[in-house]
Amino acid sequence: MAHMSPDPNTDPTAFWEELYQQRERVWSGRANAALVAVAGEFAPGRALDLGCGEGGDSIWLAEQGWTVTGVDISATALARAASHAASRVVDADRIEWTQADLSEWRPEGEYDLVSACFLHSPVAFPREQVLQRAALPVASGGHLLVVGHAEFPNWSGTREGGHEHPELPTAQEVFDSLELPEDEWEVVVAEPRSRDAVGPDGQEAVLVDSVLLVRRR
Repeated sequence: MAHMSPDPNTDPTAFWEELYQQRERVWSGRANAALVAVAGEFAPGRALDLGCGEGGDSIWLAEQGWTVTGVDISATALARAASHAASRVVDADRIEWTQADLSEWRPEGEYDLVSACFLHSPVAFPREQVLQRAALPVASGGHLLVVGHAEFPNWSGTREGGHEHPELPTAQEVFDSLELPEDEWEVVVAEPRSRDAVGPDGQEAVLVDSVLLVRRR
């Protein structure tokens, strides 16, 4: 989540490009804790990383033997991700970087893991519809992982300047919104999880994430 409070009608591509161009690195470069915890138990296969940003999750998956497609709206973020991957000697054939607006992009093919971590946006973004589409390419026996903020970090800007704190769905509420056929899917994890975190300016905090992992039968 960006620690800015822009006009929600701002063009999404322009917003994220400006954000990534403000500093050399926006995120830590480490894989998200929930992804590491769940995907570390899976045999490597094909993975789709939605909103991959600077590539921390995609690179970690590739290092574990996955073949990854990382998708993000920002060309700057993707160029940085490719550079980070090269610096970590990740096999270039293991990651495909795709620049696309997730509100319009449609996945093709099948994936053993589809990951959507922190798809929150301070500008217009149809998150519920994007997550519903994210379930479509999950292969039989594959998983969809959705991780979001259970509460926003204090550096996100949502509590500053008179901005109201937006409502954040629980893992169960996210699952309900996916409208998945019960006979085709099972819930593996649906819970809040806490983790230590460091903000963009060095702020330390304990954050709570909403973690949903579902498996296609």
